[in-house]
Amino acid sequence: MRPPAWAATSKQLVCCDLRSVGALGPRRFFGACGPAAPPGPRAASTRPRSCGMGLVILQSFVVFHFEAPMACFSPRLPWGPWLRTAWVGLLLVLALAHTGHGAPAGDTLRIRAGADEILVNPLFYSILEDPTGTLTLADVQRPANARRFVLGARTASSMQHVGAAYWVRLPVSNQDSTGRHWYLELFDSHINDITFYAPGGPRRTGADVPFNNRRFRYKNYLFRLPLAPGRAQVFYLRLQSNSKTSFLSQLRTEEILASHFQTEYGLLGLFYGVLLIMVVYNLFIYLLTHDPTYLRYVLYVLSCGLLFLSEDGLGFQYLWPELPWFNQAVIAGAPILLLLTFSYYARYFLDAPQRLPRLDPVVRAVVLGSAILLLADAVWVRSGLGFWLYLLPYGLVYYEAARAYQLGFRPARLFLLAQALVSASLLFLILRKLGIDALTNTFTVYSLNMAFVAEVVVLSYALGDKIKAINDDTIEAQQRLVEQLRSKHVAQGLLVEQLHQNEVLKDRLNSELEALVAQRTTEIKNKGETIAAQNRELLEANGLLSLQSAAITKLNTDLQADLHHAQEARITAREMDFGEFSQLYPDKDACLAYLANLKWAAGYQCRKCGHGKYCEGRELYARRCTRCRYAESATAYTLLHKCKFSAVKALYAVFLLHTHKGQYPIAEMSQLLDLRQATCWSFGQKTIDAIHRRRASADYDEQEDWTHVLLAIAEEADDAPTIHPIPIASIAEKAADT
Repeated sequence: MRPPAWAATSKQLVCCDLRSVGALGPRRFFGACGPAAPPGPRAASTRPRSCGMGLVILQSFVVFHFEAPMACFSPRLPWGPWLRTAWVGLLLVLALAHTGHGAPAGDTLRIRAGADEILVNPLFYSILEDPTGTLTLADVQRPANARRFVLGARTASSMQHVGAAYWVRLPVSNQDSTGRHWYLELFDSHINDITFYAPGGPRRTGADVPFNNRRFRYKNYLFRLPLAPGRAQVFYLRLQSNSKTSFLSQLRTEEILASHFQTEYGLLGLFYGVLLIMVVYNLFIYLLTHDPTYLRYVLYVLSCGLLFLSEDGLGFQYLWPELPWFNQAVIAGAPILLLLTFSYYARYFLDAPQRLPRLDPVVRAVVLGSAILLLADAVWVRSGLGFWLYLLPYGLVYYEAARAYQLGFRPARLFLLAQALVSASLLFLILRKLGIDALTNTFTVYSLNMAFVAEVVVLSYALGDKIKAINDDTIEAQQRLVEQLRSKHVAQGLLVEQLHQNEVLKDRLNSELEALVAQRTTEIKNKGETIAAQNRELLEANGLLSLQSAAITKLNTDLQADLHHAQEARITAREMDFGEFSQLYPDKDACLAYLANLKWAAGYQCRKCGHGKYCEGRELYARRCTRCRYAESATAYTLLHKCKFSAVKALYAVFLLHTHKGQYPIAEMSQLLDLRQATCWSFGQKTIDAIHRRRASADYDEQEDWTHVLLAIAEEADDAPTIHPIPIASIAEKAADT
């Protein structure tokens, strides 16, 4: 059973005229589908402009599914403005939901008279994926593989698997009797390997092939279609790419193609000319002002130029045509370089380190991390989805600009305006990368170029606006400084006037003071003579007083000496309490001084080498031999050697035991000296042993004082035989000393 004529017509649709739909409106568009006006056959692909794929599917769906039903219900529908809008939205949703099964399978692209360029719709080509890349043309034409071809509208519109080979089958029927030459143009210039199979033989090209090997010197890929009038032909293309490129293509006549070349290359030349002018202009300003902001802007514009040279293929065509590997490196690295230079320029243009000190390190880290990930994806991973990684760093930079504008930085508004233009045009580029036909025409394809030109101009104006703002701030600061200097000058004038008045007042006061000084000088002179006479009398009296003072001082000295000798005599003659003893020997220094004078009363002699010269030791009142460097403390070879408690208490303990002939109670001594009984007993035994040794000595005298007991250990040490080796040098030194 054959479908009705209007259904067959829907299969022949290639693209629709959006302007006709917009002009008719919802009422006339749906009203035209009633029974009184059945749809007739319509010509396919006859308009020079191509429309969006989604709208093609929408019109096909509306004609196929809703023409007859709407003819029945349209007279009763209340077509208000809000209801019409709701119906259009509903139809759009239903059309998108039925795109997988609402299109016919394997239709033929028909070329008719009057058409100059035709966008190859996914309804007219089929795709076969070859993951291994080993199939040949004969293999894909076999029935088993031919059945594996999938209609382009029912599969992804781009190469989803990087590295795999994709076969495109395009049936074309030439119904144009004019005999014009038609060319197939592939929009994506980044496809690495392309083989076009025509009746005359296969033709191989692609980004991996030097540009000079191409038959047509055009930035995109062109293939001539040998189509005889009234004949149909099936063309095959084998595509292989290292990135997720799309299948978007277009058929154009030779005349339209030549006109398109002139327009396209002229506009591209104008675009690169604007970039070159901005580079030279800002570089010249940088050389004059040495402001690094202009140099950062130049680097950013150069990165933009390199990106566009890699995107539109002009760099491969004119600059490095024999270096396909370098072209691939530029394609992979130019977006990363643009990201780095853009963030670098934006950072200092927005003064982010000063205005946003917390956000700035985060943005820098994200930009560097994204650049590393993008480089890894381009070199090793090759996922084909690397462009999604640009969203986060660019989004953070835009957020940084918005924050700077909120904080009062007015040039940021121009920065945001420029980036808004670029972001809007990037939407078309992303859709083309994904293979989505979003109003693909010359304007949308090169909208990114126009947006970048606008961005370059706006950023240049923003840079000038920033410099102007800085100059305005400088001029305002200078004006404030001038006002301050002017007020300061007025204040200085008032100060000079005040100083002049002060000078006059000072002269008058000086004159009065001079008169008073002269009068006072006379009075002082008279009084001075009187004072001089009185001073002479006082000098005579002072002389007498000085003689009396000297006599009194001598008497006091004699009395103090007698008192000291009397106290020492009391110590040696009778018992003295600890308070009186502490007044005579108040601290350790006094005790050490007393022991040192007692030990070396007859002179110093080294106990090790016998040398008689010494110097001060490290400890207080210690002596060090100048020859052998032997150091001897004041307590060495005495009862106080290695004493662990107060030297004053130790001396008083020796005094008590000597006075009581060693019979002083230990408990009473412990209470008196505030020491433990064990300590008093140990030191008492040491003192009693020294008293016994002293009594056993030959020069012992019953009337000798208690100080001889202190040196009893020293005397015993002296009695011990000690052999000291005396070198010849020491003998010579003694002789020299003698």
